[in-house]
Amino acid sequence: MQELELYTNLIEFNWTMLFIWMTVLVLYLILKRFFFEKIHNFMEARANQVKESFENADRVNAMAEEKLQAYNQKLAEIEAEGQNIIREARKKADMQAKQILEDANKRANEMIRQAEEEIEKKQLQAIVEMKSQIAELAMLAAEKVLEQQLNVYGQDALVDQIIEEVGKSAWQN
Repeated sequence: MQELELYTNLIEFNWTMLFIWMTVLVLYLILKRFFFEKIHNFMEARANQVKESFENADRVNAMAEEKLQAYNQKLAEIEAEGQNIIREARKKADMQAKQILEDANKRANEMIRQAEEEIEKKQLQAIVEMKSQIAELAMLAAEKVLEQQLNVYGQDALVDQIIEEVGKSAWQN
């Protein structure tokens, strides 16, 4: 019997319990009417805002990636153009150096040719001067020989003396 009494207390109607359930139900309806919808709307707005933030961040990242790609491409183009400019400048410098060397060689060859001509002229001039001095010497010797009538031994001494006198004065000039 005691068991039956235990189970009978469980099913017993209790007014307090009814009011508690009614209070919970009213509280639930009030919360649903005033708070749940606002909280739900706030949560949806916040979720949308977060979603938009992620979408904006993705767009900004995509734009940044595009700009980075464009920058890298321009950088590569500029680098290639710089290398072409350097290559062309080297070619021009090599051509100019070659031209300068050719001009210098031409000038040097011209200077050598002019120097050889000048040397040849000086040699011819020296030969002409030597011939004139020899002729003068011969004339002077002939004058001396004619002035004196000497014997063969005296003529040798006279020629040596004339050569010595003329050599000192004429060859030193």
